Amino acid sequence: MKKTNLSDYDPAAVPDGSPYTIGVIAAEWNPQITDALLAGAVDTLRQHGVREENLLVRRVPGTFELSSAADMMIHFSQVDAVICIGCVIQGETRHFEFICQAVAQGITNVALKHERPVIFSVLTCDTMEQALDRAGGRHGNKGVEGAVTALKMLAYRASV
Repeated sequence: MKKTNLSDYDPAAVPDGSPYTIGVIAAEWNPQITDALLAGAVDTLRQHGVREENLLVRRVPGTFELSSAADMMIHFSQVDAVICIGCVIQGETRHFEFICQAVAQGITNVALKHERPVIFSVLTCDTMEQALDRAGGRHGNKGVEGAVTALKMLAYRASV
């Protein structure tokens, strides 16, 4: 049977988030999607012990700006991890390819530079319907997945 909700997870397998300060940066572009992803991430972090005062939520104009914003957030704030939330939907030009590649590489570079988890919660979809399915629809919420990943990576970092 094909799994439909890709965001299902075992809450008992998620580390306690109470010791951590986590930044969440969401793109303003495609707000119907990014607002839902942001809500999923923040709710999940709270459910796993991250205190309100230890959540730093910020907005940037678009998905392309996530990498530089994550770099600035780590540099200027005392965050243990950053979750980057965005949504890029295929259009008629190659712009989609350039943005997706740049953001994926940029987020990776920030994580390696700062040796902290920087989580890629960016939807790269062909259609708005696919994005809606992954922003709280039939395939779950990638914001939830980003929050779980951040907490698991923080626990991993503490273990090495």
